[in-house]
Amino acid sequence: MSVKDHEFHEDDFLFAHEEGKKLVDQTFKASSYWKDVWGNFKKNKGALIGAIIIVIIILFALIGPSMNEHTYKSIIHGQECLTPRIPLIEKLGIFNGYYKGKDQYAAKGFKDIYYWFGSDTQGRDIFTRVWSGTRVSLVIAFAAVVVDIFIGMVYGLVSGFVGGKVDIFMQRVAEILNGIPTLVVVTLLGIVLKPGVSSIIFALILTGWIGMERIARAQVLKVKEQEYILASTTLGASKFRLIFSEVLPNIFGQVIITSMFSIPNAIFLEAYLSFLGLGVPAPLASLGSLVSDGYKSMTTYPHILIIPVVVLGVLMLCFNLFADGLRDAFDPKMLNK
Repeated sequence: MSVKDHEFHEDDFLFAHEEGKKLVDQTFKASSYWKDVWGNFKKNKGALIGAIIIVIIILFALIGPSMNEHTYKSIIHGQECLTPRIPLIEKLGIFNGYYKGKDQYAAKGFKDIYYWFGSDTQGRDIFTRVWSGTRVSLVIAFAAVVVDIFIGMVYGLVSGFVGGKVDIFMQRVAEILNGIPTLVVVTLLGIVLKPGVSSIIFALILTGWIGMERIARAQVLKVKEQEYILASTTLGASKFRLIFSEVLPNIFGQVIITSMFSIPNAIFLEAYLSFLGLGVPAPLASLGSLVSDGYKSMTTYPHILIIPVVVLGVLMLCFNLFADGLRDAFDPKMLNK
């Protein structure tokens, strides 16, 4: 029987959905982009653990220096080089104040005195100084992110999108700045400014954004030839709107990832400069200066060196794990590799 011979009735065809309602796939529910990012991030257990540890370290950096009566610069003569001693935990045979089989606290007549991370060669509380130093390192890390986003990202966006002679000029300026060693910049700034956090932040402002600028420019060059950019241009969108409303949202994931990877680099830069004596001045503590001080007593009282090294290492490792997890979350194709 041909189609012509078949008689169709009104109820032969029915709508698959009720009129006026949005069609939703019944197998895969609709979800937002950021929900997918969070779902992918949770799959990376290392990144999740790293994020939790970062939050814990930040909390200790905020409240740690006020958890006892000591300050980062208080010196108590007669209580030098005491090993770690923690209440309750000392009953387990660890962190009990013993060093080479001898109770240092009992030998000096200290009964109710506790140094959770021990004391240094000048009688200062290492616990307070470690978390005060962590606070300084986190401030520099936060400054590195701000510099990356507000200088590096904007510079790369404008350079890549405008192109032409403007791009050539801006890239030559970036190459000149990148050719100046950071150590030289910090040393010269130390002549004008007092050595410390301010000189390190100024060094980041001068040269610390070059990596972000290159990433942002490369992403813009890849995106600006897309059809939706041409459509927005045809509709009369200004360059400012194109850059910050069309291009930026499509490269924002890569920008966030790059900025997160800049955090451990900034922390290491501060530690390196403080170790060389170009960082924060005494008695202000940073993780780098604590490592430098502990290095001098490494063979006699290793706890003065080990504790800041462990905190510094864990902090940098966790930020790297966190940044790696963000990279996988913003680029789901990475999960299959």
